[in-house]
Amino acid sequence: MTYSIVARDSVTGDLGVAVQSKFLSVGSVVPWARAGVGAIATQSYANVRYGPDGLALLAGGASAEEALAALVEADQLRGQRQVGAVDARGVSATFTGRSCFAWAGGRTGPGYAAQGNILAGPVVVDALADTFEARGLPFPELLVACLAAADAAGGDRRGRQSAALLIAREGGGYGGGNDRWIDLRVDDHADPVGELGRLLELTHLYLQRPMPSELIAVDAQLAWEMREHLGGLGWDPATTVAPLFVRMWPDEAEPDEERPCVGDPRPLPDGWDPAWQDRLLAWMSVENLEERTAAAGWIDPKVLACLRAAARVASDAGGRP
Repeated sequence: MTYSIVARDSVTGDLGVAVQSKFLSVGSVVPWARAGVGAIATQSYANVRYGPDGLALLAGGASAEEALAALVEADQLRGQRQVGAVDARGVSATFTGRSCFAWAGGRTGPGYAAQGNILAGPVVVDALADTFEARGLPFPELLVACLAAADAAGGDRRGRQSAALLIAREGGGYGGGNDRWIDLRVDDHADPVGELGRLLELTHLYLQRPMPSELIAVDAQLAWEMREHLGGLGWDPATTVAPLFVRMWPDEAEPDEERPCVGDPRPLPDGWDPAWQDRLLAWMSVENLEERTAAAGWIDPKVLACLRAAARVASDAGGRP
């Protein structure tokens, strides 16, 4: 009922799983990954214990092959199971029980294991594997491309319903607090792989920080433009309208440390003072762009593009330009 690929990025060491199925919310069952440890896909009457138990075995030093062998050996329903794994060294393994529905099978190579059941044929798994081996894309986009190629090759014989992408990176989660760098699920959709790709683009926008080299210096001309846009959106510091964010307890002390930002501060240009900078940051928070916060005197180009787009929408709706 499912096809998946588990893989390791040979450049970054990121570990991930991409999966699609004619099954509601496949992302809640199949993909498991832990940074620096490995990734596992458990499917075909999935034994969800294969996820945490397999990662524990990998964390204890077992290879992907050894971990799968131990999981399967302990499972009395092993004939109905299918599982793929890759460890932090890129060693991979796949298992397909003899009672899985046709067509079912898997293929492994350096840094990946591809597998599926109830497929149109072995060409589906080959599409997963061949696309991964061809590389040519960033790791997250590559895994989604693997799913798209498998779907084009016939995919799940029953059709489409859900898809998921899980990639673990040390400190890669929101605010750096965990390893869930990318954790996306399309639970019920006519084109789950296409929707997964769309959500991946939004993830890059909202949850990833720019490189310092990507930042744009705010000069006087850009400051004028940004004031016009923010003012038209109702974020002029001189306005009497209260901002969206109002503290529950106004007398509460400010945090000792500011939120992290990218780059080093530079002198503010004429027409751009700390009040305008604060309103820019407040607008970014409303738009969930806070991970793209740049140091004072700089702006992330994707934030600037969003600001311009929001201003155009407001103008078309009858607001100020």
